[in-house]
Amino acid sequence: MKYNNFPFTAICGQEQMKKALILNIIDPKIGGVLLTGQQGTGKSTAVRSMIDILPEIEVHKGCQFQCNLTDDPSDNWCDFCREQNPQKLRKPINLVNLPLGATEEMVIGSLDIEKIIREGKRAIQPGLLAKANRGILYVDEINLLPDHLVDILLDVSASRINIIEREGVSLEHPSAFILVGSMNPEEGELRPQISDRLGLEVQIKAPTDPQLRAEISIRVLEFEDQPEKFIQKYSIPQEKLKQQIQSAKKKIAEVIIPEELYVQVATLILKLGLYSQRADITFIRCARAHATFKQRTEISKEDLWEASNLVFNHRVKRFDESISPEILETYFNEIFNEYK
Repeated sequence: MKYNNFPFTAICGQEQMKKALILNIIDPKIGGVLLTGQQGTGKSTAVRSMIDILPEIEVHKGCQFQCNLTDDPSDNWCDFCREQNPQKLRKPINLVNLPLGATEEMVIGSLDIEKIIREGKRAIQPGLLAKANRGILYVDEINLLPDHLVDILLDVSASRINIIEREGVSLEHPSAFILVGSMNPEEGELRPQISDRLGLEVQIKAPTDPQLRAEISIRVLEFEDQPEKFIQKYSIPQEKLKQQIQSAKKKIAEVIIPEELYVQVATLILKLGLYSQRADITFIRCARAHATFKQRTEISKEDLWEASNLVFNHRVKRFDESISPEILETYFNEIFNEYK
């Protein structure tokens, strides 16, 4: 059954959310994004729409782990890919939805005891983390997910390796994915240490401009009434964005990061009362990804400001409510005043 996604470029009124998702596509090591806001603000629609602006990946036909064929086979390929020499094919990346009722075994997978007994080989029954490798793992209402499952997701997201241990047997497989969580704060808060480990956070609000709300309604009705025609209408912007993202991914390592910027970033973070090293690294990665997306070879003040809005606001709010957005802007301008 074919499912039509609402075109990513047709989403209006939520530019910050779209930007956060795009930057994670360009550099997945930013660490994912948390989308917070009330229901009906387009969070799930935007995540599903990401699929159509992402390049296809090359895999072996029949591989359950989406092994990256550019990796060293001896280190990172599964047994199937190393031993079978299967046919190559290109496919869209997977968008894996993690349901609230998921068990630990469903998420990380389990050992294939039958194959172990029958063939004497260590084997895995893949879980959702295998299916999400090189794709997107989406957790709606992440604040309602059991803490131990959230911890597993964050650990694997950081290490990019999923380890399954049962009965003294330990097996592992690559699991590199973009982690996207969404939540409605009215239904419960997220542990502060979790929001620190998710790279970016966007607080999504419903538009209050009547003209913008009307335009959103028009587009949704057009899409629902004639989806194919509506998708075709946005085919050129979609392809343009897809090419822009691919180009940015290829050129991200070419972006110049001045040595003094590392010290300036650390200075800002310490002034804000944040001590997690993740904040420094995420901020620089985010600014660099924004620069390459805008086709710049050097980081500008605009890139730093965009990174500041996506990386710091939620961290500061949870650790020190006395630091307002105005204070953050003052600190920012004091430290980065020389950038253009």
